[in-house]
Amino acid sequence: MRVALFVTCVNDALYPRAGIAVVRLLERLGVTVDFPAAQTCCGQPQYNTGYRREAEPLLRRTARAFAGYAYVVTPSGSCAAMIRENYPRIGRRAQAEGRGAELSGLAGSLAPRVYELTEFLVDVLGVSDVGAYFPHTVTYHPSCHGLRSLGLGERPRRLLAAVRGLDLVEMPGAQECCGFGGTFAVKNPDVSAAMGTDKIGNAVATGAEVLCGADNSCLAHLDGLLRRAGAPLRTVHLAEILAATGDEEHTP
Repeated sequence: MRVALFVTCVNDALYPRAGIAVVRLLERLGVTVDFPAAQTCCGQPQYNTGYRREAEPLLRRTARAFAGYAYVVTPSGSCAAMIRENYPRIGRRAQAEGRGAELSGLAGSLAPRVYELTEFLVDVLGVSDVGAYFPHTVTYHPSCHGLRSLGLGERPRRLLAAVRGLDLVEMPGAQECCGFGGTFAVKNPDVSAAMGTDKIGNAVATGAEVLCGADNSCLAHLDGLLRRAGAPLRTVHLAEILAATGDEEHTP
Protein backbone atom coordinates (compact mmCIF):
# COMPACT_ATOMS: atom_id res chain seq x y z
CA MET A 1 0.00 0.00 0.00
CA ARG A 2 1.22 3.51 -0.87
CA VAL A 3 0.04 6.62 0.99
CA ALA A 4 0.82 10.32 1.00
CA LEU A 5 1.92 12.03 4.20
CA PHE A 6 0.24 15.36 4.88
CA VAL A 7 2.65 16.53 7.56
CA THR A 8 0.99 19.96 8.17
CA CYS A 9 2.83 23.26 8.44
CA VAL A 10 2.98 23.18 12.26
CA ASN A 11 4.77 19.85 12.27
CA ASP A 12 6.96 20.72 9.31
CA ALA A 13 8.13 24.00 10.85
CA LEU A 14 8.22 23.20 14.57
CA TYR A 15 7.82 19.47 15.23
CA PRO A 16 9.48 17.52 12.41
CA ARG A 17 9.98 14.54 14.74
CA ALA A 18 6.24 13.86 14.52
CA GLY A 19 6.37 13.58 10.74
CA ILE A 20 9.47 11.41 10.87
CA ALA A 21 7.73 9.20 13.44
CA VAL A 22 4.73 8.72 11.13
CA VAL A 23 7.01 7.57 8.31
CA ARG A 24 8.93 5.18 10.58
CA LEU A 25 5.72 3.76 11.99
CA LEU A 26 3.95 3.23 8.68
CA GLU A 27 7.01 1.77 6.99
CA ARG A 28 7.37 -0.67 9.88
CA LEU A 29 3.81 -1.75 9.13
CA GLY A 30 4.61 -2.33 5.47
CA VAL A 31 3.22 0.93 4.07
CA THR A 32 5.12 2.95 1.46
CA VAL A 33 5.00 6.66 2.33
CA ASP A 34 5.35 9.49 -0.19
CA PHE A 35 5.81 13.14 0.70
CA PRO A 36 4.37 15.40 -2.01
CA ALA A 37 6.64 18.43 -1.94
CA ALA A 38 3.94 20.76 -3.25
CA GLN A 39 1.97 20.59 0.01
CA THR A 40 1.73 23.75 2.12
CA CYS A 41 -0.67 25.11 4.73
CA CYS A 42 -4.21 23.77 4.34
CA GLY A 43 -5.70 27.22 4.95
CA GLN A 44 -7.14 26.56 8.39
CA PRO A 45 -5.78 29.79 9.98
CA GLN A 46 -7.31 31.90 7.23
CA TYR A 47 -10.64 30.09 7.28
CA ASN A 48 -10.98 30.15 11.07
CA THR A 49 -10.29 33.88 11.12
CA GLY A 50 -13.00 34.59 8.58
CA TYR A 51 -10.89 34.87 5.43
CA ARG A 52 -12.69 32.22 3.40
CA ARG A 53 -11.69 33.57 0.00
CA GLU A 54 -8.02 33.61 1.04
CA ALA A 55 -8.26 29.92 1.93
CA GLU A 56 -9.47 28.98 -1.56
CA PRO A 57 -6.04 28.97 -3.28
CA LEU A 58 -4.76 26.68 -0.51
CA LEU A 59 -7.67 24.29 -1.04
CA ARG A 60 -6.81 24.21 -4.72
CA ARG A 61 -3.09 23.67 -4.08
CA THR A 62 -3.66 20.98 -1.44
CA ALA A 63 -6.10 19.03 -3.59
CA ARG A 64 -3.70 19.06 -6.52
CA ALA A 65 -0.71 18.11 -4.33
CA PHE A 66 -2.47 14.96 -3.15
CA ALA A 67 -4.20 14.00 -6.37
CA GLY A 68 -3.86 10.34 -7.27
CA TYR A 69 -3.42 9.00 -3.73
CA ALA A 70 -6.10 6.71 -2.32
CA TYR A 71 -4.99 7.56 1.23
CA VAL A 72 -3.65 10.81 2.64
CA VAL A 73 -2.48 10.39 6.24
CA THR A 74 -1.89 13.23 8.67
CA PRO A 75 -0.76 13.42 12.32
CA SER A 76 -3.20 16.26 12.97
CA GLY A 77 -6.89 15.99 13.73
CA SER A 78 -7.43 19.72 13.21
CA CYS A 79 -5.99 19.75 9.70
CA ALA A 80 -7.83 16.55 8.80
CA ALA A 81 -11.05 18.16 10.00
CA MET A 82 -10.31 21.30 7.99
CA ILE A 83 -10.12 19.28 4.79
CA ARG A 84 -13.01 16.93 5.53
CA GLU A 85 -15.46 19.45 6.99
CA ASN A 86 -14.52 22.89 5.73
CA TYR A 87 -13.17 22.25 2.24
CA PRO A 88 -16.61 21.04 1.06
CA ARG A 89 -18.18 24.12 2.68
CA ILE A 90 -15.75 26.40 0.86
CA GLY A 91 -16.51 24.65 -2.41
CA ARG A 92 -20.28 24.86 -1.97
CA ARG A 93 -20.10 28.53 -1.04
CA ALA A 94 -17.98 29.37 -4.08
CA GLN A 95 -20.43 27.52 -6.31
CA ALA A 96 -23.40 29.28 -4.72
CA GLU A 97 -21.70 32.60 -5.45
CA GLY A 98 -21.60 31.69 -9.13
CA ARG A 99 -17.85 31.14 -9.33
CA GLY A 100 -18.07 27.66 -10.77
CA ALA A 101 -17.84 24.12 -9.44
CA GLU A 102 -14.05 23.68 -9.55
CA LEU A 103 -13.45 24.11 -5.81
CA SER A 104 -16.42 21.94 -4.93
CA GLY A 105 -15.14 19.18 -7.18
CA LEU A 106 -11.61 19.35 -5.76
CA ALA A 107 -12.89 19.32 -2.18
CA GLY A 108 -15.26 16.45 -2.88
CA SER A 109 -12.46 14.40 -4.38
CA LEU A 110 -9.92 15.00 -1.60
CA ALA A 111 -12.00 15.00 1.60
CA PRO A 112 -12.92 11.26 1.69
CA ARG A 113 -9.28 10.27 1.15
CA VAL A 114 -7.87 12.13 4.18
CA TYR A 115 -7.31 10.16 7.38
CA GLU A 116 -6.00 11.19 10.75
CA LEU A 117 -3.21 8.80 11.77
CA THR A 118 -5.13 6.77 14.37
CA GLU A 119 -8.10 6.40 11.99
CA PHE A 120 -5.81 5.06 9.32
CA LEU A 121 -4.13 2.59 11.66
CA VAL A 122 -7.32 1.22 13.20
CA ASP A 123 -9.85 1.55 10.39
CA VAL A 124 -7.76 1.01 7.25
CA LEU A 125 -4.83 -1.15 8.40
CA GLY A 126 -6.94 -2.88 11.04
CA VAL A 127 -4.26 -2.79 13.74
CA SER A 128 -4.23 -1.69 17.36
CA ASP A 129 -0.89 -3.20 18.38
CA VAL A 130 1.77 -1.55 16.23
CA GLY A 131 4.71 -3.21 17.97
CA ALA A 132 5.73 -0.15 19.99
CA TYR A 133 7.66 -0.02 23.25
CA PHE A 134 7.58 3.06 25.47
CA PRO A 135 8.27 2.38 29.17
CA HIS A 136 6.67 5.45 30.72
CA THR A 137 3.49 6.53 32.47
CA VAL A 138 1.36 8.42 29.96
CA THR A 139 -1.87 10.40 30.08
CA TYR A 140 -3.77 11.29 26.91
CA HIS A 141 -5.35 14.60 25.88
CA PRO A 142 -7.94 14.25 23.08
CA SER A 143 -8.04 17.37 20.93
CA CYS A 144 -11.41 18.95 20.18
CA HIS A 145 -11.14 18.38 16.44
CA GLY A 146 -10.24 14.74 16.91
CA LEU A 147 -12.88 14.19 19.53
CA ARG A 148 -15.79 16.18 18.15
CA SER A 149 -15.17 16.76 14.44
CA LEU A 150 -13.59 13.43 13.47
CA GLY A 151 -15.11 11.25 16.18
CA LEU A 152 -11.85 9.43 16.90
CA GLY A 153 -13.34 7.99 20.07
CA GLU A 154 -11.24 5.27 21.66
CA ARG A 155 -8.90 4.70 18.72
CA PRO A 156 -5.95 6.61 20.24
CA ARG A 157 -6.41 4.94 23.63
CA ARG A 158 -6.61 1.50 22.04
CA LEU A 159 -3.32 2.11 20.31
CA LEU A 160 -1.67 3.44 23.47
CA ALA A 161 -3.00 0.59 25.60
CA ALA A 162 -1.25 -1.93 23.33
CA VAL A 163 2.19 -0.28 23.66
CA ARG A 164 4.55 -2.47 25.66
CA GLY A 165 5.87 -0.91 28.84
CA LEU A 166 3.39 1.97 28.72
CA ASP A 167 1.18 2.67 31.72
CA LEU A 168 -1.84 4.64 30.49
CA VAL A 169 -3.60 6.71 33.17
CA GLU A 170 -6.85 8.56 32.57
CA MET A 171 -6.82 12.33 32.99
CA PRO A 172 -9.72 14.01 34.83
CA GLY A 173 -11.71 16.24 32.49
CA ALA A 174 -9.92 14.77 29.49
CA GLN A 175 -12.68 15.78 27.08
CA GLU A 176 -12.52 19.45 28.03
CA CYS A 177 -10.87 21.86 25.59
CA CYS A 178 -7.29 22.85 26.39
CA GLY A 179 -7.95 26.44 25.31
CA PHE A 180 -5.72 26.57 22.24
CA GLY A 181 -8.24 26.54 19.41
CA GLY A 182 -5.86 28.05 16.87
CA THR A 183 -6.72 31.73 16.53
CA PHE A 184 -8.89 31.52 19.66
CA ALA A 185 -5.69 31.60 21.72
CA VAL A 186 -4.65 34.78 19.90
CA LYS A 187 -7.99 36.56 20.18
CA ASN A 188 -8.79 35.43 23.73
CA PRO A 189 -5.42 34.92 25.44
CA ASP A 190 -6.63 35.22 29.02
CA VAL A 191 -9.44 32.70 28.56
CA SER A 192 -7.14 30.41 26.59
CA ALA A 193 -4.47 30.49 29.31
CA ALA A 194 -7.05 29.83 32.04
CA MET A 195 -8.42 26.80 30.18
CA GLY A 196 -4.92 25.51 29.56
CA THR A 197 -4.00 25.96 33.21
CA ASP A 198 -6.98 23.83 34.24
CA LYS A 199 -5.93 21.18 31.73
CA ILE A 200 -2.31 20.96 32.87
CA GLY A 201 -3.47 20.83 36.49
CA ASN A 202 -5.52 17.75 35.65
CA ALA A 203 -2.63 16.25 33.69
CA VAL A 204 -0.12 16.75 36.50
CA ALA A 205 -2.57 15.28 38.99
CA THR A 206 -2.38 11.93 37.19
CA GLY A 207 1.28 11.52 38.17
CA ALA A 208 2.17 10.76 34.55
CA GLU A 209 5.59 11.44 33.07
CA VAL A 210 4.23 12.20 29.61
CA LEU A 211 1.22 14.14 28.33
CA CYS A 212 0.37 12.65 24.95
CA GLY A 213 -1.82 14.07 22.21
CA ALA A 214 -2.48 13.67 18.50
CA ASP A 215 -2.27 17.39 17.66
CA ASN A 216 0.97 19.27 18.15
CA SER A 217 -0.86 22.59 18.13
CA CYS A 218 -2.61 21.66 21.37
CA LEU A 219 0.60 20.18 22.76
CA ALA A 220 2.53 23.38 21.98
CA HIS A 221 0.01 25.36 24.02
CA LEU A 222 0.12 22.93 26.93
CA ASP A 223 3.89 22.51 26.81
CA GLY A 224 4.36 26.26 27.16
CA LEU A 225 2.13 26.33 30.23
CA LEU A 226 3.86 23.29 31.74
CA ARG A 227 7.29 24.85 31.27
CA ARG A 228 6.22 28.15 32.81
CA ALA A 229 4.81 26.25 35.78
CA GLY A 230 7.96 24.15 36.13
CA ALA A 231 5.81 21.02 36.05
CA PRO A 232 7.51 17.58 35.90
CA LEU A 233 5.60 16.58 32.78
CA ARG A 234 6.57 16.66 29.11
CA THR A 235 4.45 16.57 25.98
CA VAL A 236 4.96 13.94 23.26
CA HIS A 237 2.99 13.43 20.07
CA LEU A 238 1.18 10.11 19.84
CA ALA A 239 3.05 9.23 16.62
CA GLU A 240 6.39 9.39 18.42
CA ILE A 241 5.18 6.92 21.05
CA LEU A 242 3.76 4.53 18.46
CA ALA A 243 6.97 4.70 16.42
CA ALA A 244 9.17 3.92 19.43
CA THR A 245 10.64 0.43 19.78
CA GLY A 246 13.07 -1.26 22.13
CA ASP A 247 15.98 -0.10 19.98
CA GLU A 248 16.02 3.53 21.16
CA GLU A 249 16.61 5.35 24.39
CA HIS A 250 13.35 6.47 25.95
CA THR A 251 13.52 9.88 27.53
CA PRO A 252 10.09 11.41 28.07
